[in-house]
Amino acid sequence: MTRPRPGLAAGSHDLAVSPALDAFMGTAWAATPLPADQRVPGYPEFARRRARLSAAFPGERLIVPAGRLKVRCNDLDHRFRPHSAYAWLTGLTGEDQADHVLVLEPAGPEGHEPVLHVRPRSPRSGGEFYRDRRYGEFWVGRRPDLDETARLTGLRTEHLDDLGKLLSGPQPPTRVLAGTDALVDEATGRGSFTQDDELAAVLSELRLVKDTWEVQQLQLAVDHTVAGFEDVVRALPAALRHHRGERWIEGVFDLRARAEGNGPSYTTIAASGAHACVLHWIRNDGALDPNALLLLDAGVETDTLYAADITRTLPLSGTFTPVQRQAYELVLAAQSAGIAALRPGARFRDFHRAAMRVIAEGLADWGVLRIPADQALAEDSGLYRRYTLCGSGHMLGLDYHDCAKARADRYVDGTLEAGMVLTVEPGLYLQPDDETLPLELRGLGIRIEDDLVITEDGAHLMSAALPRTVPAIESWMSTLLS
Repeated sequence: MTRPRPGLAAGSHDLAVSPALDAFMGTAWAATPLPADQRVPGYPEFARRRARLSAAFPGERLIVPAGRLKVRCNDLDHRFRPHSAYAWLTGLTGEDQADHVLVLEPAGPEGHEPVLHVRPRSPRSGGEFYRDRRYGEFWVGRRPDLDETARLTGLRTEHLDDLGKLLSGPQPPTRVLAGTDALVDEATGRGSFTQDDELAAVLSELRLVKDTWEVQQLQLAVDHTVAGFEDVVRALPAALRHHRGERWIEGVFDLRARAEGNGPSYTTIAASGAHACVLHWIRNDGALDPNALLLLDAGVETDTLYAADITRTLPLSGTFTPVQRQAYELVLAAQSAGIAALRPGARFRDFHRAAMRVIAEGLADWGVLRIPADQALAEDSGLYRRYTLCGSGHMLGLDYHDCAKARADRYVDGTLEAGMVLTVEPGLYLQPDDETLPLELRGLGIRIEDDLVITEDGAHLMSAALPRTVPAIESWMSTLLS
């Protein structure tokens, strides 16, 4: 495998470098070592995680890349985030991890030896450290050297260039988390868009139950997200005055996410009025109508890459109208029914079914559904879904839709266990052009989403600090706006 070597900047606006300047740039640099006792956050947990993965694939080489940089425009890359499986196994979460690869090398009865192949720190000789726009230290910041990376992680480290040698010649049985690094895929004979389904599945399944440290990180993400929602409410007067009030709200929340963590867990949804009927509205280019609702679906990702995912639907006037309250309280009742269904041993789909029964019965009571709720809920019908459409929750962790590669019998068709973290998020999406609806309901979009951890006897509401009921929301908004 031949990896591209860091090169020199070659943009049309670059200034030529004379031999004298190049020689001068290579002299008189002080040593700047990292603290000798510095470790990745959660350091004690990672060896146990790697051991669990090792036990699932005895005698096989396992390759888990961090991923590669992706160009956003010309010579500017997107902000890099390592693949969640790589972060879960190493504790390395920074933008400096681009191109790095973890290899679990079979080591007989002992299982596997983990070896981390990394790009070393830019040397103060040659031109890379001050001329390479993609990897040079003056352009993108310092990377740990190999010894520092070994101390941070407890892993043996090798130069990234040595990975090509490892993957040449006779090979042991090898599994690759494919589709993450095209060069690794090519070197191991796999197309860049194929995946080793079993390795990907096991890596997801091992992450279904969170350890204590992970739950703490998720609670931290939730706490920062609560602060972001408070920031948004305080900023509503300014947002209401702006012609792109949705983007004002997005910016306010994302400021909190970047100030307290790595950034937003996903692209913030700030949907006012009928925009809330678009499930993944991320254009956020609309003005705010003070008589409408705001659906804010947002989360903070911690520096350790654990994600919160919370939604609140708020009256921009500070007070729900009677129609808005009627619709909101139906969704709240559905969410409460879903939360009540969470416990160890329950089927994962139970909470969705509980929430959807409440929705269907409410729509039938309103006369929106022209058939009884039981008939609408039947598998050969599902007509209630015109007004709610999507699932009512998902696993949460390093990805805001976590463990997505897990096999159905372990996840969506499986049972809940203590330590699993998930969202409950039923919604109503009453489209503005839906002629089956009375006029007063058209254009209402409501979702309520909370983050919960399954406990030994039920579930703990991690996002309880954000109000859910109509009176509590109105009081909370009044306090923040006063």
